[in-house]
Amino acid sequence: MSLRLAVILPTYNERANLRALVVRLDAALQGVEWEAVIVDDHSPDGTADEARAISLEDPRIRVIERIGRRGLASAAIEGMCATAAPVVAVMDADHQHDPALLPGMLEVIESGEYDVAYASRFCEGASTEAWNRPDRVKASGLANNLARKMTGVELSDPMSGYFMLRAETLRADAHRLSGVGFKILLDILATVDRPLKIKEFPLEFAARAEGESKLDRTVVFEFLVGLYDKWLGRIIPTRFALFGTIGAAGVVVHMAVLATFLHFAGGDGFVFGRWITEFDVGQTVASIVAMTFNFVLNNALTYADKRLTGAGPLLRGWLRFALTCSVGMLANVGVAAALVRSGFHAYPSAIVGILVGSVWNYALSSRFVWGRFK
Repeated sequence: MSLRLAVILPTYNERANLRALVVRLDAALQGVEWEAVIVDDHSPDGTADEARAISLEDPRIRVIERIGRRGLASAAIEGMCATAAPVVAVMDADHQHDPALLPGMLEVIESGEYDVAYASRFCEGASTEAWNRPDRVKASGLANNLARKMTGVELSDPMSGYFMLRAETLRADAHRLSGVGFKILLDILATVDRPLKIKEFPLEFAARAEGESKLDRTVVFEFLVGLYDKWLGRIIPTRFALFGTIGAAGVVVHMAVLATFLHFAGGDGFVFGRWITEFDVGQTVASIVAMTFNFVLNNALTYADKRLTGAGPLLRGWLRFALTCSVGMLANVGVAAALVRSGFHAYPSAIVGILVGSVWNYALSSRFVWGRFK
């Protein structure tokens, strides 16, 4: 019998869930030639090692361990392109997606009647009660509404992460997919030019079996990031756009701190000697506060796939961020101070200083704080 189906399992810290999931896949796919491709983003809990151990016992299990890159959508794309199976399915490895739906989904895809089969959490017959996360259900509903309005995809759950399609359909447009965020199905539906015939399957969305969810940012934010990357990412890279957006928010923080400092400092007199003015001190304080603000938000959002966690890593990350941004801050303060001394108003001068330091901050922090040299 020839291979019919590949189940793609993007993983990060799912070691405890793998063996039980393989058992469930085997039970659900009796009579079907299948393989599972586990695409692991170098999990610190040893998920890839566990997957290799399982593979030695069951050759239907394959492993791709990705070093230096991370992301559910890109992992799903890589896994779907790495199999010879004519049909591919993507599902979570945390047992929230029921493998029992796979045979029915495979049947409708192989029949040729449908191009895509997917499991919906919100169609008739579906349930999210076992999930026991009303906050996430509400956020998912909002993201789905946004997706329908902004992409024209009329599905009850376009943000679903459990779906199946022919591999040739995926590979034909794989180079056009953004691969950003968590919602690869929406990316596929918004990318493929021809209309796709879609079959919906009601899903009883379960609670996670072991471990903690990695999707701790809101699904609405992930949706908006993916949408931006889809339509504007080739003009301004998505990560830089996020960095710049947070930087713009940091400008507001910077100006507020500077205005507050100058207000309480009481004027344009000299402090700490002849050459250091109140503005110099205020600009320095504001730069440090804004830099800390930017670090926290960039760590949570811009570099969410490389997020630093724990008091030690966060402190070291902040110190690296401060060091890599120090030259930018010096340029910021120096340029702004020079402009003020030349007769320019304080606030426009501060903005020019911020712009001068921003490119340096992005380039070095990307590499030395959240990049391969972190």
